[in-house]
Amino acid sequence: MADLAAIRHRSLVEYLQGARFAGVEELAQVLGVTQQTVRKDLDLLASRRLLTRVRGGAMLESRLDNIGYSTRRAIAAHAKDAIGQKAAQLLPNNASLFLNIGTTTEAVARNLLDHEHLLVVTNNLNVADILAQNSRIEVIVAGGRLRANDRAVIGSLTVDFIKGFKVDYAVIGTSALDADGDLLDFDINEVTVSQTIIAQARKVMLVADATKFERQAPARIGSLSDIDLFVTDTIADDERTRLVQRHNVDIVTAL
Repeated sequence: MADLAAIRHRSLVEYLQGARFAGVEELAQVLGVTQQTVRKDLDLLASRRLLTRVRGGAMLESRLDNIGYSTRRAIAAHAKDAIGQKAAQLLPNNASLFLNIGTTTEAVARNLLDHEHLLVVTNNLNVADILAQNSRIEVIVAGGRLRANDRAVIGSLTVDFIKGFKVDYAVIGTSALDADGDLLDFDINEVTVSQTIIAQARKVMLVADATKFERQAPARIGSLSDIDLFVTDTIADDERTRLVQRHNVDIVTAL
């Protein structure tokens, strides 16, 4: 029962990612449970500050603040695993690469553990911990200010550190993708690091699931035109496919 509840909670939060507001009746239909169960779920998740209870339903705490790391890991977890597998298949042995902040880049890292002779530069301590399991992968961790909640290293020192490298591939994530094809994030210090990573790589791979099209964030990293390859779970919307193609980006879907 606890596992089923956890799956339902992840589905609920993921659904709210794409909606400004959802009512109890709507959520009950989406989840296939009673309205009473939905109300209990909403009360529990609100007590954990994962959403805000409002009259008749719920919404995420903020549309302009990033949600917590543990919740981000849970959202679209299956899609992120599939993206990680596909991205890792596209990255060769004997290569150098950046892996930046994000739960999807961490999924890529988990799927690189069978690779050999990689040099990985990262500002994500979670990525460093994952890749440290493989002695055939050399890991270089960027210096800078540690953001404790997700173990990201950011700031001007990190930017200066990254400028000392020129790698074959950059594998980057993003918090949101808007209708103009802009890559968006929440923390300006993280944005400047991502911009530097893009500038210091010969090829850039964006790894992001389809829910990122539904999100908003205030700080601009760059454009899809800065990307060579976009690995995602699925793009069912023809308009989104045309958006990516207009920026001359190759699309690889994992599902």
